[in-house]
Amino acid sequence: MKLAKIEAALRVVLAFNEAFNRHDVPAMMQWMSEDCLFENTYPPPDGTPYRGKEVLHRFWEQFFKQSPQARIEVEEVFGMGERCVMRWKYSWVDEEGNSGHVRGVDVYRVRDGLICEKLSYVKG
Repeated sequence: MKLAKIEAALRVVLAFNEAFNRHDVPAMMQWMSEDCLFENTYPPPDGTPYRGKEVLHRFWEQFFKQSPQARIEVEEVFGMGERCVMRWKYSWVDEEGNSGHVRGVDVYRVRDGLICEKLSYVKG
């Protein structure tokens, strides 16, 4: 039973990231709980916390407006209990057409089939 729960949590995290790569904010939100917490990587060292589905919806809409080429490449994902850890490479193209990327890690908590926590950390 525990293995099925871990696999289900991994599927939720991967579905969320597929929606991210499509820039499909409503689809992303369907995988997040009403009280979800997202800790952004910026500004260092602690990032900005955003709480609640409505707040996060606005954040992601603005994020994709500012970064229309945003893409996450999953490098590794694994889970234990209600936690999933995903190593990723985030790529973008800036206003001058220059591409860039950073690598990082997200630590997720999945409760009742929904992401209730997404804590993001970046190298650099």
